[in-house]
Amino acid sequence: MRKIIKRSIAFFLIITLVFIPLATTAVAADQTQDEEVGAGAMTVDLLFVRPVGIIAVVFGTAVFILSLPFSALGGNAGSAAKQLVAAPASFTFKRKLGHFDELKRGGY
Repeated sequence: MRKIIKRSIAFFLIITLVFIPLATTAVAADQTQDEEVGAGAMTVDLLFVRPVGIIAVVFGTAVFILSLPFSALGGNAGSAAKQLVAAPASFTFKRKLGHFDELKRGGY
């Protein structure tokens, strides 16, 4: 009896692990992009997200300056600049107002 239960549990786990990636891909394919952004999203972006982005740019620049000697010795100063300064600046100043879709896709 225990052997049947163990085999059933193992079979269920294998089937679950096989079909979970397929199900999440199907759900992601069904989602559509909205071109129209509402006033609420624009307001939240302007009043809350952009000021936090400006703080992130200032903080990231300070951290980059402090870490510059170490990252220069390690040969990754360009990568550090991109992650600590350029990415927050691009998110804050280049993104359209109310558009958060690039954030979900990891575009920054």
